[in-house]
Amino acid sequence: MKIFRNIILAIFLGFFFGCSEGNSPFINKKKFNDGWSFRVENDWDSINTLSRKLVAIEKWKEVELPHTPRIEPEVVNNQWQGICWYRKNFKLSKYHKGKQLLLKFEGAMNIAEVWVNGVKLVEHHGGYLPFVVDFTEQAIFNGSNTVEVRLDNRDNPITGPKPLKVLDFNTYGGIHRNVWLIVKDGLHITDPILENKTASGGIFVTYPFVSDNLAKINVQTHVKNKYEKSVSFRVQNTVLKKDSIIAIVKSKEQVLKSNKNKKVVLGINVENPELWSPDSPHLYQLKTEILLDDMVVDQEITRIGIKTIKFVGQDFYLNGKKTFLRGVNKHQEYPHIGYALSDNANYRDAKKIKEAGFDYVRLSHYPHAPSFMDACDELGIVTIDAILGWQYFSEDKRFQEHVFQTARDLVRRDRNHASVLAWEVSLNESWMSETFMDSLHTIAHQEYPGDQCFTAGWQPYGYDIYLQARQHRLEHYDSELKKPYNVSEYGDWEYYAMNAGLNQDSWDNVLQADRSSRQLRTVSETRLLQQATNVQEAHNDNLSTPAFADGYWVMFDYNRGYSNDLEASGIMDIFRLPKPAYYFFQSQRDPDASYGQPMVHIANQWKKDSPLNIRIFSNCDEVELFLNGTSLGRRKPDKNLISDNLRHPPFTFQLEKFIAGKIVAKAYLDSEIVAVHEVQTPEKEHRMFLSVDLNERTLETNDMVFVYASIVDEKETLVTDYNGDVAFHIESGDAELIGENPVFCKAGIASILLKTNKHSSQLKISASSFVKKSNLLLSDSLSYWVKDEKIN
Repeated sequence: MKIFRNIILAIFLGFFFGCSEGNSPFINKKKFNDGWSFRVENDWDSINTLSRKLVAIEKWKEVELPHTPRIEPEVVNNQWQGICWYRKNFKLSKYHKGKQLLLKFEGAMNIAEVWVNGVKLVEHHGGYLPFVVDFTEQAIFNGSNTVEVRLDNRDNPITGPKPLKVLDFNTYGGIHRNVWLIVKDGLHITDPILENKTASGGIFVTYPFVSDNLAKINVQTHVKNKYEKSVSFRVQNTVLKKDSIIAIVKSKEQVLKSNKNKKVVLGINVENPELWSPDSPHLYQLKTEILLDDMVVDQEITRIGIKTIKFVGQDFYLNGKKTFLRGVNKHQEYPHIGYALSDNANYRDAKKIKEAGFDYVRLSHYPHAPSFMDACDELGIVTIDAILGWQYFSEDKRFQEHVFQTARDLVRRDRNHASVLAWEVSLNESWMSETFMDSLHTIAHQEYPGDQCFTAGWQPYGYDIYLQARQHRLEHYDSELKKPYNVSEYGDWEYYAMNAGLNQDSWDNVLQADRSSRQLRTVSETRLLQQATNVQEAHNDNLSTPAFADGYWVMFDYNRGYSNDLEASGIMDIFRLPKPAYYFFQSQRDPDASYGQPMVHIANQWKKDSPLNIRIFSNCDEVELFLNGTSLGRRKPDKNLISDNLRHPPFTFQLEKFIAGKIVAKAYLDSEIVAVHEVQTPEKEHRMFLSVDLNERTLETNDMVFVYASIVDEKETLVTDYNGDVAFHIESGDAELIGENPVFCKAGIASILLKTNKHSSQLKISASSFVKKSNLLLSDSLSYWVKDEKIN
């Protein structure tokens, strides 16, 4: 009977959840994102906690997850805060009887209460980390089930950070990440968040020994028996690489009594392992199976990267090689929808970070989405993983216990990610007592025992790694502090506040607004080049310190909440379009690196009012510049005061006067031309060019992607002075445009956010703009096939 039951279970799960990736047909979870209803709670509702049942479903809005409660303007200084509700009706099959039934929320802002079939099961505090709802006892199998979620994202002194009106970033709202329906056998692998056990729950993979010839892997599997009697079972672990079995190991027979749980630890060896690093982000699949009567009753797939990290003094060694990490900070928001990004959108952001020349990202100042962590694993981006914190600390024991729990949950969620270097279990820019820091440091090491766990904090006391922003280092850097040191932020505040030192005393003739690194993509070339100069100077200065890594502030422009403008120090704007500083960082990656290539980029637009000092970013030996076909010389990098530590300093050419036409930069390696970039003086508007920012990710249902309408002249040069409005349209397909529409061009490009829905299929997008001065209508259109979203 047991064998028959397990065969039926395997057939059912294969039918219910569809086909899986990899070698096994066994899947025990699926996305639970569609078919939700949403409403904002009115003032009169708040007096009745059962208001969700008093409002007719017709007054609820049908939504899909991830979801934000309100579409915000591009500049957000009055973010929505309040109470909102989500509700979903769903049916379960009779084959679900006897199974463990869970709902896993990846992130819901900020205080979440969850009912299933009228029974309140969970109240979770904190909007960035997951929580799990076990509704096994409440499940209905002969009718409809209802899950209801009440969210409150108002300021909260227990969860922090400081009140939104003075907060330097937005926290948004809604169920802003995926929800999963998980079906488990009575004998199953547990969930680490639900179990809430130190260094336990679920799958926990560690690497006690790693070399080029051999990697010893320990796989700890936490198993629970919900049957009414004892069972005997085995655990089997299989390491796979591109569907090929690398190693396999099976445990001895394990006996587990009813309603008991245990950890099963197995060692598995991988010979000649392919190690994970930013240059070579090799990943393996670890398949963990629970075998009952030799049948698989539960399975988890864990993607792992084998690596070893250590510090020798202040130097960082990855896989035995001394390594410097050039990095950036990142906020996760998108315009208009806040945190409610698709998995593909998170991947595209990670891809842009890697393409920009970075191998490290500091996740500021909270845990980022699991899909972003997955992308960092895949692309080879080292992360410093942070709990929520920013300029707020409280002596309230409830606040401190909440912070301690977030530190535990952060490690439990992300401990198997290859990309994680350190745990920033620290409240950023917040005074903290030594006992508080000691507790956080201890928690991280308890949750991740061994020598591969490192904590990071912005105060010099206590943590394994000292994070210090450059504006703080100017006054407070302690050369006697010998612990590993990371320039956590640089290039923004010190130039905004004019305390950067170094060359700023020679800029007396430059207005303060022009000196700042906070420059929108639409400002003058002079300002954008100044931002690039600031970046160059500060990064060069960081390389003169004992830091093993630095992180520019910031990758993308973002909203500051309290302010009437965007924080514009990003090397890309909020719509993910690059500024010149983007290409400076790209030039710092060697041309022969695994993710690098020879590159050259002219930072000037070459218009009548363009600076005559031509700035060229390249990672090559020499650059030759041509103006209208005439060579202006071939030069080596400009090694000057603010470039002496850079791996690839910029090239500069001083021209005597402006001559309209084409400038071309040719880059050389070993006397061979390996990269070319040209810039043409823009002429009058001629046509529109429509593009979609897929960035190597197929457009799927339930996706978010930027659409750009570029105005170009007859030679297809971007007309950066054009600021007319562009109207976007969905001609066919199940999709919506989010944001102002029509939207004004900024530096020749109009940007809008496109959301595909669950029935998108074939999609056609069009855009048009009327040029009044020339009585010309510009238009373009694009068509895409939209694939069904990957659910596994």
